[in-house]
Amino acid sequence: MDQLAPADRYSPYRIFSADEWAQFRNDTPLTLTEDEVRRLRSLNDPVDLEEVRRVYLSLSRLLSAHVEATQLLFEQRRIFFNAGNAVKSPFIIGIAGSVAVGKSTTARVLKELLARWPSSPKVDLVTTDGFLYPNAVLRQEGLMDRKGFPESYDVGAILRFLSSIKAGLPNVRAPLYSHLTYDVLPGEYVTIDRPDILIFEGINVLQTRELPKDGKAVPFVSDFFDFSIYIDAPEHLIHQWYVERFMRLRETAFQDPKSFFHRYSKLSPDAAKAIANQLWTNINLKNLRENILPTRPRASLILRKGANHLVEEVALRKL
Repeated sequence: MDQLAPADRYSPYRIFSADEWAQFRNDTPLTLTEDEVRRLRSLNDPVDLEEVRRVYLSLSRLLSAHVEATQLLFEQRRIFFNAGNAVKSPFIIGIAGSVAVGKSTTARVLKELLARWPSSPKVDLVTTDGFLYPNAVLRQEGLMDRKGFPESYDVGAILRFLSSIKAGLPNVRAPLYSHLTYDVLPGEYVTIDRPDILIFEGINVLQTRELPKDGKAVPFVSDFFDFSIYIDAPEHLIHQWYVERFMRLRETAFQDPKSFFHRYSKLSPDAAKAIANQLWTNINLKNLRENILPTRPRASLILRKGANHLVEEVALRKL
């Protein structure tokens, strides 16, 4: 177990095969059914109940330990500062990774597993999609072809949202996004009211920015995370999953006349596949190489996937 290759000897991570990782489940109960997993997984993502047993139950147990340790530290700080009325901060989990790699499925499965702990914590899930600038702004700034790149997000709004959540403020609003219209929904929000755990999912949540030379504080989104997960896979597999998902959407969601991508539903299969490959190469692959993949070493834990979206290796940052 946990044998590092010479090149990884000085890695900050401990590496486990999926089978080794599964042994850490211990007595963590399986609280999901096959039907529930089927409902939670994303389009074209074949994650099943066995994958939940193999990977996510051990992860749930690990996160439980981290949440308990953080709550203990909070209590110790409350005593240290003699702050009798201190408001407990929610535990925030960030989930990052490329498009089509399975972030949404991981986030939803974890949300359900964590909410079913014996302590019945309140668990909320928010994605970064709602924090994208509206399409009208992106068009005005010439950024539609860089949608999903760091500059296409209202980072200030993300930081204000997470800062409010961490401060334990009630009724914090997060903007909503429509994957049908491919745009932020004007004036529509989800209200997050002091959860015990918040899962914050998005492709660039581990992104950093240039540091100022004068030493002034520059907060990163990840500064508000208590634990972070990066969903990883070889480039060629993510490419394959992206194209397969695009072709499935062409037969389903894209058929809706209200869909931003409705025009692609009228193309021949070969023409649609060519478009999907073009979108991958010109936008998503660039974003992966330039912005997303470089943030992988910043994660607390890396889930490395192989074929069929199954996790083959888990890398956990050493303490």
